[in-house]
Amino acid sequence: MHDFHAQFIDGVWTPSSASERIALVNPATGEAFEWVPDGTPDDAARAVAAARAAFPLWAARPMQDRVALMRAMLERLRAKADDIVRLEVLELGSPEGFARSTHCDYQFARIESYIGIAEKLPLELSYPQSLVLREPLGVVACITPWNYPLGQVVQKVIPAVLMGNAVVLKPSQHTPLTAHLLMEAFAEAGFPKGVVNLVCGRGSVLGEALVRSPDVSMVSFTGSTRVGAALAAEAMRGLKRVSLELGGKSPFVWLEGMPDYEPAARQLLNSVLLNSGQTCTALSRLLVPRAMLPEVEALLLRLLPEYPVGDPRDPAVKVGPLASRAQYDKVRGYIKLGLEEGARLVAGRIPEAEPPRGFFVEPVVFSDVANDMRIAREEIFGPVLSIIPYDDEEEAVRIANDTPYGLNAAVFGPKARALETARRIEAGNVYVNDSPRDIAAPFGGYKASGIGREGGDAGLLEFTQLKAIFEHGSL
Repeated sequence: MHDFHAQFIDGVWTPSSASERIALVNPATGEAFEWVPDGTPDDAARAVAAARAAFPLWAARPMQDRVALMRAMLERLRAKADDIVRLEVLELGSPEGFARSTHCDYQFARIESYIGIAEKLPLELSYPQSLVLREPLGVVACITPWNYPLGQVVQKVIPAVLMGNAVVLKPSQHTPLTAHLLMEAFAEAGFPKGVVNLVCGRGSVLGEALVRSPDVSMVSFTGSTRVGAALAAEAMRGLKRVSLELGGKSPFVWLEGMPDYEPAARQLLNSVLLNSGQTCTALSRLLVPRAMLPEVEALLLRLLPEYPVGDPRDPAVKVGPLASRAQYDKVRGYIKLGLEEGARLVAGRIPEAEPPRGFFVEPVVFSDVANDMRIAREEIFGPVLSIIPYDDEEEAVRIANDTPYGLNAAVFGPKARALETARRIEAGNVYVNDSPRDIAAPFGGYKASGIGREGGDAGLLEFTQLKAIFEHGSL
């Protein structure tokens, strides 16, 4: 059995200095099933001190050593696949199939990708009169959200450690359990003590302590734009490096001229409904030619029954509960707001004020949405889609870009026109037609969607700093 009641500091599971606990609630039942420490600033300080002490020797280790240890860690983590799936079902409410494919197996592929790129990444470059080095930063504080409990951790901890940094991880207090499994795998693989550390607790306490610590060199955060901006402002008081992956309100532009829109509809519904819509890249604004509106609505209504809502342990279920009562109330409020704003409800209903059991919300589709409505501008983080009609492609691009965010987008249409439209959209990631995600490509956003990149060589280099050595003098 795993011990979730301790912090992982300096290579060992150690009791927290906290006297309080945080109950973890199964969102499918609304009942508590486990607890973790409500960590204190003292816990954070001990973890930072352990990382600071471990950093010099770890930074000096050759890349091949770091890669070999990371491969050993991945082997240990793969052995925990069934536990990862079980815990994602319990703590997040993820349906088992999605937990296996996305919260588990896909994360193994991400780690493999980082390892493969790190092995070949040039960290020394020769210029005519200098040698330029990419060196680790020091102690990196990784602060992650609840919606992809292992995935968000992997995107930060793995590249930071491969690049020679020491890490203090603060996972979400709502979904921290799979992060414990990752720490177990690091320990079993023989990583030096202090290279990776984990402290559980509230972001308002531990996050602030980590950001203010003078021994933390970089803060990597994923979460809301509001919290990220406040965190970055505090980090800049100490001139710390920051990497922020923040919110999104992503457009999916359908262009006229395609013989079949069913592939696009499935891509759309997967994006908006899987993980119960709790995805920062969800394509939650569908932009369609006004003349196609009846056709699009009918197509979505035909496909929606393929996404049943229910017990995440049921293999037939595609959409589980929202992750918490707070999220349930937030999404319910937005659905009510959409009706008040004048959007037309095509599918779904307002959830009950008191959920009878678990935090389940049926998929909701609004149509005739204007882009100035709040449901079109604010991140809902639930299974809610807004259909926005447009009259020509110039208007489509204008609407797509009329958002504070710029994280993700997609375009479906004749390839040449779709590529041209994709180039004009202000977003860090744009999918064209049936293109899959490339885990070796950089991931991150424009505008209020963040600073920095994760994934691929860009995600590794994010955790380094440049040094130029001028070595070609005459003596």
